[in-house]
Amino acid sequence: MVEDKTIAGRTFGIINYLLLTIIGLVTIIPFVHVVAGSFTTSAEMAAKKFVLIPTDWSIEAYRFIFSTNTIFKAMAVSIGTTAIGTVISMFITALMAYGLARRDVDGRKVIMFLVVFTMLFHGGLIPTFLVVKELGMIDTYAALILPTAVSAFNLIILKNFFQNIPEGLEESAKIDGCSDFGILFRIVLPLSMPAIATISLFYAVTYWNTYMSAILYINESAKWPIQVLLRQIVVLASGMDVSSDLDSVAPPPAQSIKMAVIVVATLPILLVYPFLQKHFAKGAMIGSIKG
Repeated sequence: MVEDKTIAGRTFGIINYLLLTIIGLVTIIPFVHVVAGSFTTSAEMAAKKFVLIPTDWSIEAYRFIFSTNTIFKAMAVSIGTTAIGTVISMFITALMAYGLARRDVDGRKVIMFLVVFTMLFHGGLIPTFLVVKELGMIDTYAALILPTAVSAFNLIILKNFFQNIPEGLEESAKIDGCSDFGILFRIVLPLSMPAIATISLFYAVTYWNTYMSAILYINESAKWPIQVLLRQIVVLASGMDVSSDLDSVAPPPAQSIKMAVIVVATLPILLVYPFLQKHFAKGAMIGSIKG
């Protein structure tokens, strides 16, 4: 790439770097404030309001959150539903996306229309609840996974990615006697790892952030995922009357609790993201080229 040494080019470069720096700071500073606030004492939080580097460090907020085994049970529920749900969602999505990407499948345009239709119109909260209830999934972990097992948006991205794979590869595999499932699992999926990583991250974030489904379908507090329990902790720390195993623990300031809750809820996804980041942009962009 030839470097632009003109005044206009240099001016554009400077402005571009300044804008990107400002955008980066706008993105990072709030998160730094949240992390710092979770380690800040009540006196400093009351005095400064906005803290980037605590003067007096405190772990009382985290000590309050992890004061009982309830948080670890909820964490185990979220980890389990995220892991199992992501595998189930990717398996179903990959099968359906591969079928819709095949041009020799009869009725694929009608099925694709129905998929897109669900993105625009939804049955609603009450019909969905009735379906889950009639299937006997109330108070089961299946209610946290199956109702949201397939995302139309993720399906379309993966389908478009599959369509970019040369048809000659599939034809060669068929000549060698490979079945449709063999083509999918031995050729298509290995060549689609950027898209698989991207969609897996989308599903994992969705399952990890599961809140509304748990509120609607889970009545036993022992089966709550981490997001619901953390909400209860925030309510308790705010001084509201709520049933919790943490009632006997004197809470630190509500603001520190809220920030610590955000850190606990966000950290697992942040730890996973670096391993998928190199595939993320590539998978999202390539999957959106063809319609």
